[in-house]
Amino acid sequence: MGNWHHKHILTLSNFSIEDYKSVFDLAERFNSLNNAGTKKIPALQGSLITSIFFEDSTRTKNSFELAAKKLSADVQSFSPSSSSLSKGETHIDTALTYAAMGSDILIIRHSSSHIPLEISKKLDKLNLETSVVNAGDGLHSHPSQGLLDLYTLIKFFSPKLLNPKVLNSKNILIIGDVIHSRVARSNLWALTAFGANIILCGPPTLIPEEFQDFVRILPPNQLDDPIPSRGSITISRSLNDSIEQADGVIVLRLQKERMIENSLSSLSSYSDNYCLTPERISYNKKEIPILHPGPINRGIEISSRIVDEYPNCLIQNQVSNGIPIRMALLYLVSKINK
Repeated sequence: MGNWHHKHILTLSNFSIEDYKSVFDLAERFNSLNNAGTKKIPALQGSLITSIFFEDSTRTKNSFELAAKKLSADVQSFSPSSSSLSKGETHIDTALTYAAMGSDILIIRHSSSHIPLEISKKLDKLNLETSVVNAGDGLHSHPSQGLLDLYTLIKFFSPKLLNPKVLNSKNILIIGDVIHSRVARSNLWALTAFGANIILCGPPTLIPEEFQDFVRILPPNQLDDPIPSRGSITISRSLNDSIEQADGVIVLRLQKERMIENSLSSLSSYSDNYCLTPERISYNKKEIPILHPGPINRGIEISSRIVDEYPNCLIQNQVSNGIPIRMALLYLVSKINK
């Protein structure tokens, strides 16, 4: 934790192995306290954390707010329907208003990419100590989801002692709507950092060939990759073939609200080819974990039988793990200016 240097958490592309370790070590400590019956700790007592969700959310918003409350922070929540946005106020002015009220951390979600980055730059230009945590921005990034997915997989493969190295050379299959998924992008940065090899499976309209090079091309504002050697990314159009090779599976939600026309010929055609079913799982002879970031479109991207009956379906584990991961993130950024 002494090496933590991120005032803002905007993306996982600039996370080092030490950064991941700091988050996971803290998450494990918070998990241990919770398992011992400690429901609340005074770690952020006196801090003010504001969730500013310009876009609807259930899991992420409530998870972050619960994480803040478990750390004894004061929490306030922004509601677009009762805000001054309807009067013409910009998202940056909204964020600055909450910073002026004394918010130590702004948790920001927006349907457009890079809005949290814009807000963080404005805060820094004004020499304000307020930090920004990206809770999902457009098609760009969802760092906390990428971290909790990574954490969930590591705990599955290394249940007794958390060891991220267990993912090295594992084949992790990501199925579905990658092009519209900020979760997938964060998963690619996170999983390849620990040597996992990614298989992206879906139709060309949802997984263009250029995604093979995703982690080789750094974001425009980033000069270096803190990870010296990453796992590979390959693309497959056959789910049955991909399942055979997989050590773990992440199913993506079909982002119908973000899709442009002609991304798919029909939902039924997509389901016929790419819905994860027990029959398709049977192509794999291992006990593989299944993840999904939610919300779920049952029968389109994943069968209800997988969600409700498959013993290694870890969707509820993801939800549970999101709380200690987000507690760790809030704690770390809260200490950067102390």
